[in-house]
Amino acid sequence: MDPLDIARWQFGITTVYHFMMVPLTIGLGMVLVYMQTKWHRTGQEQYLRMTKFWGKLFLINFIMGVATGIVQEFQFGMAWSEYSRFVGDVFGAPLAMEALIAFFLESVFLGIWIFGWNRINPRIHLAALWAAVIGSVFSAYFILAANSWMQHPVGVEMVDGRPVMTDIWAVLTNNTLIVRFPHTIFGAVSVAGAFLLGISWYHLWKRRTDGIDTVAADGTVMVGTTGSKGRDEKDHAVWITSLRWGAWVAVVGFLGTAFSGHAQAQLMIQQQPMKMAAAEAACRDGTAFSILSVANPRTEGATTCDDVVGVFEVPGLLSFLAHNDFTTDVKGVNTLIPEYQEMYGTHLPDDPMYGERAGMEIDYLPVMEVTYWGFRIMITFGGLAALAAAIALWVTRKGTVPASRPLMRLAVFGILAPFGANAAGWIFTEMGRQPFVVVPNPDPTGIDQVWMYTAAAVSPGVSGGEILFSLVALTLIYAVLMVVEVILLTRYVKGGVPAGMPELTADEHSDDHHDGPGSSGRREDSDVLAFAY
Repeated sequence: MDPLDIARWQFGITTVYHFMMVPLTIGLGMVLVYMQTKWHRTGQEQYLRMTKFWGKLFLINFIMGVATGIVQEFQFGMAWSEYSRFVGDVFGAPLAMEALIAFFLESVFLGIWIFGWNRINPRIHLAALWAAVIGSVFSAYFILAANSWMQHPVGVEMVDGRPVMTDIWAVLTNNTLIVRFPHTIFGAVSVAGAFLLGISWYHLWKRRTDGIDTVAADGTVMVGTTGSKGRDEKDHAVWITSLRWGAWVAVVGFLGTAFSGHAQAQLMIQQQPMKMAAAEAACRDGTAFSILSVANPRTEGATTCDDVVGVFEVPGLLSFLAHNDFTTDVKGVNTLIPEYQEMYGTHLPDDPMYGERAGMEIDYLPVMEVTYWGFRIMITFGGLAALAAAIALWVTRKGTVPASRPLMRLAVFGILAPFGANAAGWIFTEMGRQPFVVVPNPDPTGIDQVWMYTAAAVSPGVSGGEILFSLVALTLIYAVLMVVEVILLTRYVKGGVPAGMPELTADEHSDDHHDGPGSSGRREDSDVLAFAY
């Protein structure tokens, strides 16, 4: 068992799982701020209901994000000690800023927001939520600053074989970071939009199938009520407003990711041309964007990808993505591999730090199946989510959703599309820089001689069996956490607004026996998240 391969699987599994929580926390937090601000300014109860319902789901996701994120830090010492030693002088600053500034701001003010309902001045309470959400955005910025340095080292000089930071401002204004940050934020916004749309669609569908809301001959909704505050006219307003907000947010998020992604692709051509070539299965220089390519990227023992055949290509589109014109050739894999070999060598150094891998031939082509399809999954899922949001805006223009169960299920499962797009984009970004863990950059803004092969980053004293044990253990722990989160989210989603506001229906029934968080008579102190306001 190769410790390097197992360590990469371990980090990949835990990172992708944790990253599922991150965009929802950031995106939903931004929408939540707007909801409470609307309630503060208008005093309309529907916005209070929206804030409390979506706020509870936000808290569940935030808590799970913290729990899964803590494990990430341990891996740097367990499986990647050589990597930590190499980048430690640079990573120390942005990671400390993330913990001491961003996460401190986020967690402290979120605590004030949770426990401050009806206890502190409403303006201060709203400001606390603003501060917490701003803290989450800062947190993303500092983490991306560290990761962007791996993609494009700046602000350092080499001292005794290790990069030593000389300019923190250069690290925090890295041009790679500047284009990646808005792309990440817009991706988070897309996730939040689909989350609001899918859940709201379910509740509007539920109101229709329960006979609460009906539709007139002209398609206009006739809002009804069961007599309970949990299923009244304001409840309908909560879901139709949330759905349409979510749809608009999803559309804006997709447009933002598309434009910021275009800028990122152009920078990638300069800094990591092999990543872009692998993403396009571009074996030879050319201008065409591949919609579909087939065949085995590499034959056994080969270093080129001559076996790849483009089935459907759009001429000039790749040149537009890279250079804003339709005629400039983009270098392919067969051109780039000799260039990489000339700049960085053909074999790993004969150094004890590489262990059994010392002297092995370097394969500069990433796993093309992952980069090629990861890039397309990212674009496809993001585009489908935006298209679904646009259709939802049209379908719900008269105030409700169709009484179709298949459409409801499609809307609910559509929540996963932007999650998939975010995960695929992250996998593409990290896998596409192999065989480097810190990438050398051929463009003038890079720092010469600053790179690290992934083969040199793994802990030398850890065996394959030890890493395999930690892989299995962490995967099982994360699986349990996933089950817990899904159960909690499902329970509170089905409970509707009363799940976030038990006091809303507490006076409608006096018995203490209830079935779920949305039961009209449940006592507030029976709520497992009763501490959350």
